[in-house]
Amino acid sequence: MRRKDFIKTTLLSAAAFTIVPRHVLGGKGYIAPNDHINLGFIGVGKQARGLLKGMSKLAETITVAACDVDKKKLELFTGLAKTENAAKKSAEVTAFADYRELLKRKDIDAVVVATPDHWHAQVAVDAAKAGKDIYCEKPLALTIAEGRAMVNATRKYKRILQTGSMQRSQYNFRQASELVRNGYIGDVREINVSVGEPVKQCDLPAMPVPDYLDWNMWIGPSMYRGYHPKLSPPIEDESWAMWRSYSGFGGGYITDWGAHMFDIVQWALDMDASGPVAFIPPPFSPGATNGLSYKYANGVIVNHKSWGENNAIQFIGSKGTIEVSRSFIRSTPGNIATIQIKPTEKKVYFSDNHHQDWINCIKKRILPVADVEIGHRTATVCNAVNIAYELQRPLKWDPAKEKFDDEFANIMISRPFRAPWNFNDF
Repeated sequence: MRRKDFIKTTLLSAAAFTIVPRHVLGGKGYIAPNDHINLGFIGVGKQARGLLKGMSKLAETITVAACDVDKKKLELFTGLAKTENAAKKSAEVTAFADYRELLKRKDIDAVVVATPDHWHAQVAVDAAKAGKDIYCEKPLALTIAEGRAMVNATRKYKRILQTGSMQRSQYNFRQASELVRNGYIGDVREINVSVGEPVKQCDLPAMPVPDYLDWNMWIGPSMYRGYHPKLSPPIEDESWAMWRSYSGFGGGYITDWGAHMFDIVQWALDMDASGPVAFIPPPFSPGATNGLSYKYANGVIVNHKSWGENNAIQFIGSKGTIEVSRSFIRSTPGNIATIQIKPTEKKVYFSDNHHQDWINCIKKRILPVADVEIGHRTATVCNAVNIAYELQRPLKWDPAKEKFDDEFANIMISRPFRAPWNFNDF
């Protein structure tokens, strides 16, 4: 990072967080410099179990509470958490059926939100109100309006929120972003992103609700529909839950994997505080699942299409190309991918451990690598792509006002919430 950029970022961070950290103030619930940060997990399915392993490796963390609407998953998770705790110190893990009861615990410093997407905004806003720092899985929000509410609540209550876009803490994507920013492939002309299909309507038949599952609470703020095991698989089923594919609960693979890959596009183009200005679906073709493009104000075009690799990005410039995924980074000419960025060149935020970065930022009260605003801007791109696919017409987008030029598209920026839930109540 250049010296003037470092100074600017430091000043912005200081302005954003004027609150004195608890470990400086002392008093009830404070984090002592060498003490543990007490974590509560909200949503403890398959993804949460992976997060538990990662978080438990950090010296500063201890899991003290967990919440889920599935009693079997909750029992499994609390047992795993106790085992992880035993390596550090003896600590009980309290189980909750209602996350609001967990948030009342004054000794909980931060929460890990790994619920289905339709719960993210409500839980994160309530956590911020309760004074908890937050790790929220990607995609940050199910709608554009929910993402903005999460940013506003996080800022209002001076919380630290790390979005689970952990590719920002991996070498391949950091290297690709710095190579693009420093012009090693010349002027970026086009970017191809291969991720799966847009969201679709849920057509699963209703089935009897298992006695260990609070289905009404699982639905929460979304419109009610009957239970199906694909939406909330039983603990014996180790496949990924497919709520992510269906409207009202997820955003399809446009938000599921798009929240990773479109996020790196935002990062490489230095658009973390902004976004595209136009979304162009493929020529009228009902049911189209790829072929959409979106454009930035500087003229860069991003295509959602298969280009030969799954869940990967292809940057095409005037002097070469860079292709990147979790398993490779390569380029044309071939030497570009391995170039070492000089200290005097443009640098992105460095993090090589996404969970540790969150904990460090909690202690220092500074913005993490995937801050809530970053997570919101990426989720906005994903949600806008879904909206354009659904409406099947070109849309102009104002990233400053966060509005479309289309009245129907603007209706889709938000969604109805069932009573008593209200993500804007903060």
